[in-house]
Amino acid sequence: MIHSIKNIAFFLFISLIYLACAKEQKQQTAQTNELAFQEETLLPESLINPEGKTIQERFNTPKNYTRISLETTHFGTYLRNLPLKTFNSTVKYFDGREKYNNNVYISVIDMEIGTRDLQQCADAVMRLRGEYLFAQNRLDDIHFNFLSDGKPRYFKNYANGDHSYKKFRKYMNYIFAYANTASLRKELVKVTDIKDIQVGDVFIQQGNPFGHAVIVVDVAKNERNEKIFMLAQSYMPAQETQILVNQENVQLSPWYNVKEGTIHTPEWTFESSDLRRFKE
Repeated sequence: MIHSIKNIAFFLFISLIYLACAKEQKQQTAQTNELAFQEETLLPESLINPEGKTIQERFNTPKNYTRISLETTHFGTYLRNLPLKTFNSTVKYFDGREKYNNNVYISVIDMEIGTRDLQQCADAVMRLRGEYLFAQNRLDDIHFNFLSDGKPRYFKNYANGDHSYKKFRKYMNYIFAYANTASLRKELVKVTDIKDIQVGDVFIQQGNPFGHAVIVVDVAKNERNEKIFMLAQSYMPAQETQILVNQENVQLSPWYNVKEGTIHTPEWTFESSDLRRFKE
């Protein structure tokens, strides 16, 4: 009888060890599969690198494409190196509310937008241009036109000798209050051929009563000189600037093919003829 009890106890002990080992093996397999998935998403042919801190680091080019070369002081170089929030961050409105991501954006630019409903679509474009010029110490070139009279307001005149960043931010809010898509569109130079698209170009419609603007934050090309580009936007109400997805081509997203005609972005439709450029 005692011998039988010992046998039963031994059998139970062995069973518990087996079950524990099986559970551990299952956990190890799951961990291995998860690591394999993570490694797969970070392969060179993948377009997304979640650990990347900037546009250039986070978004790879598709196979056979390379980023167009730019000088270190080019507006496009500044845009490519814009800091991004942690991957999967949510866009915040000016009042702190979150913008639900209904397949609109893939990343968020890490730049404060203030607490007033000012930095909307065209404003975000002007903000990026202004930030670039300020970083380059090109203070004489910082100016944007008012809608009311079409005349430029210069940062140096507004600053009155105070060229601090704090004063610059106040100047940008001043611009946001009196400029919009209509005034910016008139200020920019028309790009006659979309195949000539450059980083820093802007798709912009003035609309009636509302328009929209998105900015080209990167461009790449292949050996046949076929180009692709990436877009960023703010929107209404004022919200953080976001990198847009390409809903029509998931395999290429967030890149877009350069083509004549209609360009569908998640929250607006443009024409290739809407492309404009800042004067150098």
